[in-house]
Amino acid sequence: MEQKGVQLDRETFSCTICLDLLKDPVATPCGHSYCMNCIKSFWDEGDRKYIYSCPQCGQSFTPRPVLLKNTMLAVLVEELKKTGLQAAPADHCYAGPEDVACDFCTGRKLKAHKSCLQCLASYCDKHLQPHYESAPLKKHKLVEPSKKLQENVCSRHDEVMKMFCRTDQQLIGYLCSVEEHKGHDTVSAAAERAERQRELEGSRQNIQQRIQDREKDLKLLQQQAEAINRSADRAVEDSEKIFCELIRLLEKRSSDVEQQVRSQQKSEVSRVRELQEKLEQEITELKRKDAELKKLSHTEDHNQFLHNYPSLSPLSQSTSSIHICPLSCFEDVTAAVSEVRDKLQDVLREKRTNVSLTGTEVDVLLPQPEPKTRAGFLKYSREITLDPNTAHIKLLLSERNRKATVMRQQQSYSSHPDRFTDWWQVLSREGLTGRCYWEVERTGGVFVAVAYKDISRAGGSNECGFGYNDKSWALDCDNNSYTFNYNKVQTPISGPVSSRVGVYLDHSAGILSFYSVSETMTLLHRVQTTFTQPLYAGLMFYSSSRASAELYKLK
Repeated sequence: MEQKGVQLDRETFSCTICLDLLKDPVATPCGHSYCMNCIKSFWDEGDRKYIYSCPQCGQSFTPRPVLLKNTMLAVLVEELKKTGLQAAPADHCYAGPEDVACDFCTGRKLKAHKSCLQCLASYCDKHLQPHYESAPLKKHKLVEPSKKLQENVCSRHDEVMKMFCRTDQQLIGYLCSVEEHKGHDTVSAAAERAERQRELEGSRQNIQQRIQDREKDLKLLQQQAEAINRSADRAVEDSEKIFCELIRLLEKRSSDVEQQVRSQQKSEVSRVRELQEKLEQEITELKRKDAELKKLSHTEDHNQFLHNYPSLSPLSQSTSSIHICPLSCFEDVTAAVSEVRDKLQDVLREKRTNVSLTGTEVDVLLPQPEPKTRAGFLKYSREITLDPNTAHIKLLLSERNRKATVMRQQQSYSSHPDRFTDWWQVLSREGLTGRCYWEVERTGGVFVAVAYKDISRAGGSNECGFGYNDKSWALDCDNNSYTFNYNKVQTPISGPVSSRVGVYLDHSAGILSFYSVSETMTLLHRVQTTFTQPLYAGLMFYSSSRASAELYKLK
């Protein structure tokens, strides 16, 4: 009968005092083993004299035991050193409830380092060595430890499933491929993995590109937020300075008015007091004169009365008449200041100076998804009219400036710097930002376009033609085909030809899409770019054509 080997580890032959392998091992009377020098030093310490105990169990011995080297234990330790004594694994090396355990460890199992798809077993580092050393085992497929190895085994034939049935989209074994999956589209699991790996890599590349795009968008949003904060800080700082200057100006004006009023008050009061003194003197003189006249009037002797009458002093000239100003002499000042206040309030209430962020609102939202149905597009429909000042002289505008028709005779348009002189084109009156949608109903060949307002107007160079420069985008709608033009690059477009073309613009997201509109809407071409100015809808015609186009009035 084969004997089962006893697994010994380093901890079994280690001294609990120095934690190293036993050197000159000795045993205490209680049976525990130590290095001879370690236990002697332990007992020689000053506070333990006359008290000799075991460091592990605490049993005391009297007198001090005489220790002798355990020769057999010493030989065993030396032999085990030569044969490669294994260190005890740390606790974290053992498999826990959530770990994959080695299938070949006995007793307490170690964590598996690898799983073998051929053996359908998991191995720790020690038991994995044959897979690295044995030639047949080197060919086995090793993977990260897995608890799902049995899922690779066919439950019906008890064999490893190495094939994939594309018909039923499931893993199968070889016997399955010749029985219930016979005639199905089957390939090796490795081949299916390789194909799906390519798909996965494609998906990852797409995700990584989207991550890059979103990180770029995030960076732009962060920059935009910083720009908003800087602009707001500057606006607050500047407005504080301006209002402080305004307050200082008002305070100075208030001080000036006060000084003027007080100066005039002092002058007027001085004049009044001077007149007051003169009046008081005149009153005193008149009272004295009245007393003399009264005394004379009471003289009973007629001769004495007549004798004294000529001696009366004549009256002094009276002070000129005094005009008393109304008590409200300074009300004009109050009225003038009130008028200034009212004017200032009117200025501050005016819309053009009202401090408002309505006109400077920043769209920091991520691009919204493009509508999927015509009803969804119609939510963003815009009423657009053509600008007569931009129309070429061979284009007739009608239907309240929504329709342009190529004419043989020149139209009597007045001269205007916005007019296209050589290219048979016209732009809309309205600038387009945000999300907009409009439709063009056409007959004949027409370019349906958008352009910046600063596109050149005079001459026949490419700088003026829609789609032949970097300031315009145009879809050439021929009777039988479409071509997209931008900056002199022509891109053929496939799609159902229709007399009506829908145009969708998401200005902030930089999206411009053209649709063929009939009973359904079919995307013809989409542009993804960055628009730096408002766009204007445009129409362009071949000079030799008999065509017309109308900005369809959407309901």
